[in-house]
Amino acid sequence: MIHNKTKGFTIIANQKIARNILRKGLGLMFRSRPDYCLIFPFKNSKKVALTMWFVFFPVDVLFLDEHKKVVDIKKDFRPFTHYTPKNKASFILEFPAGVLGQTGLGDEIEINGL
Repeated sequence: MIHNKTKGFTIIANQKIARNILRKGLGLMFRSRPDYCLIFPFKNSKKVALTMWFVFFPVDVLFLDEHKKVVDIKKDFRPFTHYTPKNKASFILEFPAGVLGQTGLGDEIEINGL
């Protein structure tokens, strides 16, 4: 479960973690629209440019620092586009488009299992 701790609401109930380099590289490519959040954890904070090649639906993306605070947001990230975040992140969370609600910069996010 992914929970906005600052504002007190659950963003999404289901989650999957991309733990290895292959899963991180594939992300949501060639998949149907998910009903879960795909989490990309990194050992060190870094700027990770994202591409939506072969992802056929829009997603919302949160970039979190090592304390799981939101440092960047990309809502309605469209297919066949790319995005480079403004800040380094330790976690990248990809959601079905439209589920972020009122989540904003600086909000603290809880992730079950991490």
